[in-house]
Amino acid sequence: MRDTKQSAKDLAILERLNNDYIHSDQFNDVKRFSEFLAEDFIIQIEGATRNRDEYLDYIAKPRPFKDLAVHDVNIRILSDVALIHARVTLTTLADGVAKQALYTDTYQKRNGTWECVAACAPDPFPVA
Repeated sequence: MRDTKQSAKDLAILERLNNDYIHSDQFNDVKRFSEFLAEDFIIQIEGATRNRDEYLDYIAKPRPFKDLAVHDVNIRILSDVALIHARVTLTTLADGVAKQALYTDTYQKRNGTWECVAACAPDPFPVA
């Protein structure tokens, strides 16, 4: 049987983590990322697979976009694993083009704490 109180609490935590992820990406917040990325975190982004340390180095660099916003968030809690599917919009600094991308982040509850264990963020494409 599903514990709706626990699920509601977990959902709120995951919503906050998703918002923190987006905010930290926009504003180079390596410290905040280091608080919720699992030690064994991996991400597929810009045609490469990066581990936690490589991603934190990547995030520390100036962001090539502005106005990052999240839309259409769908959080699915599957026992001690949660999938977050969503869409982001942004504007690239180099050319001012409005773009969007879909992403999926995977969280696992470890020792009572949700940690991001994996992410997949395909390259953004121009908004039609």
